[in-house]
Amino acid sequence: MAKFAANLSIMFNEVPFNERFKRAANAGFKGIEYLFPYEESEEKLSELLRKYQLTQVLFNMPAGDWDSGDRGMACLPGREKAFADGVHKALKYALALDCKQVHAMAGKWDRLFTQEQQRECYITNIQYAADVMAEYNIKILIEPINIRDMPDYFLTTQNQAEELLRAINRQNVFIQLDLYHCQIMEGDLLRTIERLWGRFSHIQIASVPYRHEPDNGEINYFWLFKKLDEKGYQGWIGCEYYPAGCTEEGLGWLVKAQS
Repeated sequence: MAKFAANLSIMFNEVPFNERFKRAANAGFKGIEYLFPYEESEEKLSELLRKYQLTQVLFNMPAGDWDSGDRGMACLPGREKAFADGVHKALKYALALDCKQVHAMAGKWDRLFTQEQQRECYITNIQYAADVMAEYNIKILIEPINIRDMPDYFLTTQNQAEELLRAINRQNVFIQLDLYHCQIMEGDLLRTIERLWGRFSHIQIASVPYRHEPDNGEINYFWLFKKLDEKGYQGWIGCEYYPAGCTEEGLGWLVKAQS
C-alpha cells in the first residue's frame, strides 16, 4: 500500500508552519516533506518529527534567492561555490532529520551562457552533490518541472532527466517523478512510470490542471496507485498540492486510497 507524505509548505497552511506537523499526523500522514527547512533549526524540526512520529521524506537544497526569482543554482555557471555551500548545509539538516533524499533544484536558463555551458555546469554540480551525499547513503533527486508553472526552468521533461542521469553517472542520483508536472508536459503516465522504473525514488501528486486534491481533475490517481502497488513501489508519494479549501476537509481521497 502506498505511503503518503504531506507537503507542509502548501498543506495545512491554515496554521503556522510548526503546527502543521501535528495536523498532518492527526490526519493520518506518516511522512512529511516541504520545500526548505532552513528558517528553523535542525533541533526544533527533529523534535517535531519525534513528537508526532513522522518521517522526514524529502526537502530541497538551498535554491538561491527565492524572492528574487532564483529556482535553484545547479545549472548556473559562476555560482558553483554557493551551490557547494548549499550541499553542505542540506547535508547538515538531512543528517539531523534522518532524511535519506534531498532535491537539488536546477535553476533557470540564463542567456549569458550557452545551453551547453549550463548543461555541463549542472552535471558537474550534481555529481559533486551526489559524491558528498553518497558517504551518508543519501540520494540526490532531480525533478522535471513544467514550463507553465515555472517558465525558463532548466529541467522540464522526463526524457531530459533520463539523458542527464546517464551523463551524471552516479548511483545515488534519481528522478523525483512529479506526476502533475509530467502530465502537463508529456502525459502517458503509466508508460512513463514503467519506462523509468528503477530510476525514480520519489513520486509527487496533484490534480491537473488546477493542482488541488488528487481526486479531482483529469488524472485517475486511484488507478495509478493500484498499478504502483502491483509493481511493488516501495517509496513515498508526496502530496504537493494546494488544498481547494480547508486541508482536512479535502482529505477524503486519503481515506479512500488507504482503505
